Amino acid sequence: MIGIADIETAAERIAGHVVRTPTVPSPGLSALLGVPVTAKLELLQRTGSFKVRGAAAKLLSLSEAERAAGVVAVSGGNHGIALAVTAAALDVKATVVMPRSAPVRAVEIAESAGASVRLTDGMDGAFALMTRLQQEGLTLVHPFDDPVVIAGQGTVGAEFAADAGDLTDVLVSIGGGGLIAGVAAALRALRPGVRVWGVETGGAQAMSEALAAGGPVPVELTSIVSTLSAPSVSRLTYAHVSELVTEVLVVPDREAVRGSLELADHAKVWAEPAAGCLLPAARRVLKRVGEGARIGLVVCGGNATTADMIAWAEHFELR
Repeated sequence: MIGIADIETAAERIAGHVVRTPTVPSPGLSALLGVPVTAKLELLQRTGSFKVRGAAAKLLSLSEAERAAGVVAVSGGNHGIALAVTAAALDVKATVVMPRSAPVRAVEIAESAGASVRLTDGMDGAFALMTRLQQEGLTLVHPFDDPVVIAGQGTVGAEFAADAGDLTDVLVSIGGGGLIAGVAAALRALRPGVRVWGVETGGAQAMSEALAAGGPVPVELTSIVSTLSAPSVSRLTYAHVSELVTEVLVVPDREAVRGSLELADHAKVWAEPAAGCLLPAARRVLKRVGEGARIGLVVCGGNATTADMIAWAEHFELR
């Protein structure tokens, strides 16, 4: 389990390499949900998502030999972008493994940053190839199964705790669980009365299934939300969520896309469905906790193109 000291160390390490993103009250979302809502806008982060925090924390912690060997990561999109861009800034050779379902824009950005991008037929294959490349000598920068990466993501929670007003409930998206593990660890230390809720999309519910099974289990991935699609969580992220998180909610893909459209309409932010899933989940949380709630949303990323959003909206008949 990571603690606030680990997160503070990560914050010092990555200062100057990441943006302290805005934490803002949202009048539009407050009107929509009927309670005060504060948003942490990680979609305004360098590379368009929170992932650069963990990638930078890990790369900056490596020895010269580990950097010289080159680094490898697996990604559904955002971690790959973050690793490629940060590695280029630090003059480290990077290989990014992605499934063919990853957003085309993510592949293009990683390649334009100088990374070698390897595509596989699915996320299971991507993780397998990542493991093989690590065994061949590349230095692994895992998207979530690493305490240094989790501490880097935890800086989101530390900033949220410092910058937000009173909050009762904070909602955080879950893929492999690195973000929520770090945010929950930070909030437990700095805002111990705040409840933390995880949100997954149906067909990418690795943490929900792990909690039901008592530990990480492989899951079948069918969600359109590739940036939340991990074939399993890790024991490290599972341990944090099982101890620190109130509950994990699962949202259908259609509602996640609707949430992205609502964020555009009401909050005036362009968020991918990995963040859009927070709004339908917030409505469920409000039914559970009742009046007096003050909601915090970690808007984790905005790396969806207009073409992506139009296609999803048409597919789910949301236009």
